[in-house]
Amino acid sequence: MRAQTEALAAPLSAEDCALQSMPDASPVKWHLGHTAWFFETFVLGGAPWREEFRVLFNSYYVGVGERHPRPERGLLSRPTLDEVRAYRASVDERMRVLFRSAAWREHAALIELGLNHEQQHQELILTDLKHLFSRNPLFPAYAKGELPAADPRPLRWQRLPAGVREIGHAGPGFAFDNEQPRHRVFAAAFEIAERPVTNAEFRAFMDDGGYRRPELWLAEGWDLARARDWSAPLYWRGGDEFTLHGLQAIDPASPVAHVSYFEADAYARWGGARLPTEAEWEIAAQDGPRQSNFLESGRLHPAAGGSGFFGDVWQWTSSAYAPYPGFRAASGAVGEYNGKFMVNQYVLRGGSCATPASHVRATYRNFFPAEARWQFSGIRLARDT
Repeated sequence: MRAQTEALAAPLSAEDCALQSMPDASPVKWHLGHTAWFFETFVLGGAPWREEFRVLFNSYYVGVGERHPRPERGLLSRPTLDEVRAYRASVDERMRVLFRSAAWREHAALIELGLNHEQQHQELILTDLKHLFSRNPLFPAYAKGELPAADPRPLRWQRLPAGVREIGHAGPGFAFDNEQPRHRVFAAAFEIAERPVTNAEFRAFMDDGGYRRPELWLAEGWDLARARDWSAPLYWRGGDEFTLHGLQAIDPASPVAHVSYFEADAYARWGGARLPTEAEWEIAAQDGPRQSNFLESGRLHPAAGGSGFFGDVWQWTSSAYAPYPGFRAASGAVGEYNGKFMVNQYVLRGGSCATPASHVRATYRNFFPAEARWQFSGIRLARDT
């Protein structure tokens, strides 16, 4: 897991790793340091490698201590990238020592949490870097090569009957606390699209004046779209799209990506449909196939895959990010991991082309504010029967 993070940073210069393009993103160097800090702080304990790192690489754990302001992570020219990598090596060696004894079993749950936490930051390295490179007028490519065109697929619908179902994680295997407890929900009969919305379909929305028709938009989204001059998905540049492979021609058959909740909701209204609830999404996806485009493919861009619910793009749902009935945050600082963010955000499901394949499951709940566009966020439609 640790080697995968290093591999993602390997093609980058020290300058690439130091920059921060917006307050919501972090420099790659900070991601490298923070994922080491997690193991040092919550598993290893004891004296830190450097006392200053307690503050510099703490993200939002108030219970641990002070934190360097998130919008100012790009000002940290020191420590150097080499020092951060030396810090990671030190933490890895101390973890190896821990694994040579039986004492690691006392920390098994936190180690597993730390590994899954690192996978989240592997995806963030790519999404943050994409935003950074998009602000460079040279439009640099992180990965080399042309992206192959996808094969267009017709939009088909899966119908599910009304009934009481169970959602949420239970049983063996890792899950974050916000996926629990498993509980019953009632879902009316509905249909859900077998694939995400494509670039061509979203272009039709644009050509029909979708960004200029207030009747399609939630009030806050309409005001935001006007204030920020939204007229297309985040990385569209005319007939091209900025990708981690640099500027590429927009592929009509690939899933549209980098749209906000507001854009997704407006598109669904325009199309005579709606966004699924997270319960509907999970009910439909529980037994669905997983042969899709994840981080391991190396494509790092949405592709038109087979029928299924996982990979390529995260899919907005209409569900607010809220605790499940009976949710209890963990004790101590790690209890801050998910629970305190359960306000003013919407749930996304399914994973993306930048998500490690082993990281997603039907119960996984991602969450972002409604205006967020820099994630690989796309659209899957649902409708009442």
